Amino acid sequence: MIKDYYLAQGDIHAKIDNFDLIQTFECGQCFRWNKIREGTYLGISKGNVLEIEQIKDRFVFRGTDMKTFENYWMDYLDLKRDYAQIIEKISVEPNMTKATEYGSGIRILLQEEWETLISFIISANNNIKRIKKIVESFSNLFGREIDYKGIKLHAFPKPDEISEITCGDLGEIRCGYRADYILDAVKKVNDGVVNISKIREMSYEEGVKELLKIKGVGPKVADCVLLYSGGKHESYPVDVWVKRVTEALYIKKETKPADIKKFADEMWGGDAGFAQQYLFYYARENQLEAGEV
Repeated sequence: MIKDYYLAQGDIHAKIDNFDLIQTFECGQCFRWNKIREGTYLGISKGNVLEIEQIKDRFVFRGTDMKTFENYWMDYLDLKRDYAQIIEKISVEPNMTKATEYGSGIRILLQEEWETLISFIISANNNIKRIKKIVESFSNLFGREIDYKGIKLHAFPKPDEISEITCGDLGEIRCGYRADYILDAVKKVNDGVVNISKIREMSYEEGVKELLKIKGVGPKVADCVLLYSGGKHESYPVDVWVKRVTEALYIKKETKPADIKKFADEMWGGDAGFAQQYLFYYARENQLEAGEV
């Protein structure tokens, strides 16, 4: 949680508990933050650029003004939330205690809904390194160029800016069969069939129903979009790592994703999304196999 912050020589300085740049930006929830030097990350969201430097619990935010920081980045980085309180609430048994201690600096971002949708469509059957490359190529090809201290960045293209793109255009970013899914999302959002900008106002169930209208969006992708951009912290995306670690630590048998999600709801309720992120990061970073957890 952000304790205090102030403007000094054009930069914003802050003290923040339970925030770690590596854990937050490399835990698989976002794809457009990059380390530019030790302890410093550069990212772009909704056309806003932000450079963040971390020294323990002290942070310096560069490239933004106080108004944008307070009105956009604070919510995006979830800086107003007391994560120590969440960790205490969900760490009611040794497995979660171990996972939260390992990833205590993770914060769940509130990303722009459209970018998150396309990013997680691209994520299907993909690894993080390749997802980042495709998302970056997509932005470079179709997005508005922004210069930051001589570094050329590109905003993520809005749906109306790419209304005419074709499979041929998408061939350049090497997204494979996912090109059809991207085109379907572009068309349905532009035609008003899917109202992606309203998912934060919808219930979790309504949000899932809305997102499943898009070709290539299944329960896992829908859950990711709802958790990482819709503010639905009850969402529990089940990928191979989450399935493996939840089965190994809690259920003790092969289980369908729907039943894993049901278990998570009963176990953590509205905080299931936080639990999922700690478990995912712990399992993936340690390359845990079922018998090793």
